[in-house]
Amino acid sequence: MHFRGTGFKLFLCSLLTIALLLSGCSFGKDSPTGSTSSEPGKTKKVRLTEVVHSVFYAPLYVALNQGYFQQENLDVEKTTAWGGDKAMTALVTDQADIGLIGPETIIYTYQQGSDKKIMTFAQLTQRDGSFLVGRKGQPFSWEGLKGKSIIGARKGGVPEMVLEWTLKQKGSKPLDDVNIIQNIQFTATAGAFTSGTGDYVALFEPTVSELEAGGAGQVVASLGVEGGILPYTCFMASGDYIQQNREAVLAFTRAIYKAQQWVSTHSVDEITDAIMPSFEGSDRSIVHNAVARYQGQDTWAKDPRIQPGGLKYLQDIIESAGELKQRVPDEQMALTDVAEEVMASVKQ
Repeated sequence: MHFRGTGFKLFLCSLLTIALLLSGCSFGKDSPTGSTSSEPGKTKKVRLTEVVHSVFYAPLYVALNQGYFQQENLDVEKTTAWGGDKAMTALVTDQADIGLIGPETIIYTYQQGSDKKIMTFAQLTQRDGSFLVGRKGQPFSWEGLKGKSIIGARKGGVPEMVLEWTLKQKGSKPLDDVNIIQNIQFTATAGAFTSGTGDYVALFEPTVSELEAGGAGQVVASLGVEGGILPYTCFMASGDYIQQNREAVLAFTRAIYKAQQWVSTHSVDEITDAIMPSFEGSDRSIVHNAVARYQGQDTWAKDPRIQPGGLKYLQDIIESAGELKQRVPDEQMALTDVAEEVMASVKQ
């Protein structure tokens, strides 16, 4: 889940303090971050935490369900953190080996002075995954948002900052011209909108399609399209883990690259079938509609490379939202050699 108001960085700061106290402890039965890579031919366990569970991360579920990780002798144990703060804390406290999170969390940990160096090594999504949803039949224009209320996301999170960035590009002053509600938990925003709160709400799939199917709203704009190309969600790990488990990180990235290639060359129906085991109990038509939306706007990165200029653009958005104390150089946030080595080896 996401935390309310301005609490993300303060909460993260307190958790990072706890992490420093716990850094010498072992969590669970899994091998600690300091373990070395498994021997050739033996299965290596990798603990992965995803920030939320969404069709937005379809290539990851393809890798899981199509057996790409198994082909690389990896046993990937996936959990959902329900919040960037929780996912990053799992990495900092060695409760997870790899995280699928937005790179802004690296900036925040860097600003808080964490001794734990977290680096992104592969990109999964290249656009914001949220959509602006209005009430059914309600006319929409960007100019018409002035004086209206939007249920947004938590302050300091990229979904909220991309929303604010887009409003500025369209001529509005967020929080002045447009009221943005930021104190509703991520998992409760759709219910709040359905119950009558706000004129609009920013939501991810498949919640968007579920809300539309229930007649409670309609998509009026894609924040992914409006926000442009940026490294929205990436795989990251501590520098120590990457160094001491490099072969496992390379194998993980190869599996993701295979899934990215597969997704880029297959139909909406085929992608839907491939990820349905990760959405047990969900209506296939809802998942199908979500896949079609994301595929149609070129949401997923075609390969794991961190795109040139992407982190600068991301920091432009964070700075515009007033959440950036100082710029963080790309080389302190991203390792490019992992993806480059993977792509070079796959081409051979």
